[in-house]
Amino acid sequence: MPNNSINSDVQKRRFALLLHAGYGERWPQNEIAMTKRTIVIRDETESDAAVITQVTVAAFETMEISNHTEQFIIEALRSARALTLSLVAEVDGRVVGHIAFSPVAISDGTKNWYGLGPVSVLPEYQRRGIGKALILEGLSRLKKLGAKGCCLVGHPQYYRKFGFENSTGLVHEGVPQEVFFALSFDGHFPRGDVMFHEGFKANGQ
Repeated sequence: MPNNSINSDVQKRRFALLLHAGYGERWPQNEIAMTKRTIVIRDETESDAAVITQVTVAAFETMEISNHTEQFIIEALRSARALTLSLVAEVDGRVVGHIAFSPVAISDGTKNWYGLGPVSVLPEYQRRGIGKALILEGLSRLKKLGAKGCCLVGHPQYYRKFGFENSTGLVHEGVPQEVFFALSFDGHFPRGDVMFHEGFKANGQ
């Protein structure tokens, strides 16, 4: 096999690994409205670990781009105490969604930036604004914690509505620039390579 094919396969696997830093939900172009009163966003508790795994597996099960390791990533981040935020969404007392935020390292030394993901919503609850609610609440809480910004790998047509943009000076090796997004909370964008937590390499083995 030619070397360029090997490199392409490696990049594809790397991209798939990081895409779940984006969104485990069908891209909701036409969301079915749910009132805010029906969605409760709260911090995860110890008793939520199993149901978060179930939600995550179900959300990514049919996504071809996924390596289906998202649940292992969350477990690894939790074990490493690297879950800066881990929020669940409840509807009628049932956990139907989850979002994680964890620290990232940037080669220029900028501190207090975080990675978004994985974020998951049960298939039967997708396109109802639950993912949006999780993202907005998570970003709001990050700001209150003193975060300077947030980045992710995700769908180009979805994350711009939250203020994320492609920053030319901020890159992640092996990931196309058009799917790597950053949101600065203070107007300053770092310049350099972004490295997600080691937990993103977890595969359950």
